[in-house]
Amino acid sequence: MDTENKKDTAPEAEAKETESKEAEAAAAEENTAGAEEASEEEAGEKKALDEISETEEKLRHQVADLNDRYMRLYAEYDNYRKRTAEEKKKIYGNATADAYSDLFPILDNFERAFENEDTTPEDFRKGVEMIYKQVQDIFDKAGLETFGEPGETFDPNIHNAVMHIDDPEKGENEIVNVFQKGYKLGDRVIRHAMVQVAN
Repeated sequence: MDTENKKDTAPEAEAKETESKEAEAAAAEENTAGAEEASEEEAGEKKALDEISETEEKLRHQVADLNDRYMRLYAEYDNYRKRTAEEKKKIYGNATADAYSDLFPILDNFERAFENEDTTPEDFRKGVEMIYKQVQDIFDKAGLETFGEPGETFDPNIHNAVMHIDDPEKGENEIVNVFQKGYKLGDRVIRHAMVQVAN
C-alpha cells in the first residue's frame, strides 16, 4: 500500500514540479518583457529629452540671432534719428540764411532812400513803391499768398472779424474793410486777415 501511495504521489509531484517550472518560465518571460518595456520606456524618455535639448538649443540660437538683429536695427534707427535731426538743423539754418539774404537788398534800398535828403516827395514815394515791389517778389518767390479783400465772403478759418456793421447794400457775411491782410503758405495760414464784416 505504501508503494502504491508512493506511485500515486510521484506523478503528482512531477506535475507540480512541471507546473512550478512553467510558472517560473512564465515569470521569467514576464520579467524579460517588463525589462524590455522598461528599457523601451527609458529609450523613449532619453530620445524625448534629446529632442527637448535640441529644441532648446535651436531656440537659444534663434533668440540670440533675433537679439542681434534687434540691436543692429536699433543702432541703425538711432543713427538715422541723429542724422535726420542734424539735417533738419542744417535745412533750417540754410532756409533762415536764404530768407535773410533776400531781405538784404531791401535794407540797402531803405538806407539809400534815407541818405538821399534832397529827394522830392514824389521820388521818395516811387522809391518806397519799388521797395514794396521787392518785398512782394520775395513773398511770391517763397510761395506766400495774400488774402482778405473787400467783397470776399467771411471765412472764420482765415479771417478775424474785429468789427461788424449792418448795411442793407452789402451781402450776408461780406467783408467791407480790411485792416490787415492775411498770408498763407500753401494750406497753412501764417496770419489771419483782420476785417470788418457786414450783416
